Amino acid sequence: MEIQAAKKVLKDYFGYDSFRPMQEDIIRNVLQNQNVLVLMPTGGGKSLCYQVPALVKPGICVVVSPLIALMKDQVEALRENGVPADFLNSTQTPREQEIIENNCYDGKLKMLYVSPEKLLSNGFFSFLKRLQINLFAIDEAHCISAWGHDFRPEYTQLKYIKEQFPEVPVIALTAPADKLTRQDILQQLLLHEPKTFVSS
Repeated sequence: MEIQAAKKVLKDYFGYDSFRPMQEDIIRNVLQNQNVLVLMPTGGGKSLCYQVPALVKPGICVVVSPLIALMKDQVEALRENGVPADFLNSTQTPREQEIIENNCYDGKLKMLYVSPEKLLSNGFFSFLKRLQINLFAIDEAHCISAWGHDFRPEYTQLKYIKEQFPEVPVIALTAPADKLTRQDILQQLLLHEPKTFVSS
């Protein structure tokens, strides 16, 4: 039933008639509240793997993304497709951030993109605790691994997501990575028995 709803979302918001290989399996697992690791090349349709379930499930999806420019682009693209989305990062004034946080409280947003620095900033988890979060998506998840080429120290703190929200599924997404980096991502995020999907 949920996968039918996912196909409707895919068509209504993104204009596609069917999923690409693997997307449907990934989305089915996320909709069943599984933790998932996705390794897929850029342009392979990674973002739909969390955007579609976020729109099917009640509540809001929080996307952790390290690149402010990319975050802005994704939010603009989602809005053009009619998806209520926004982002929180260091480029905004406190007043702008307050308006966005109030929109989250009022259930006006389905997707919220945040930088890892913002996620880990003082009081942010208490803000998140007041929301109905349906999914956490960790984009560019290789940044978490000391073995990755783009290591970011603040990414190693993302284990707090699972500690604070043990019931909320986490989907970690990155370009194809070696076995060591993969294991490191899963350990750092405290993902227990996740489903792993590797696109060649």
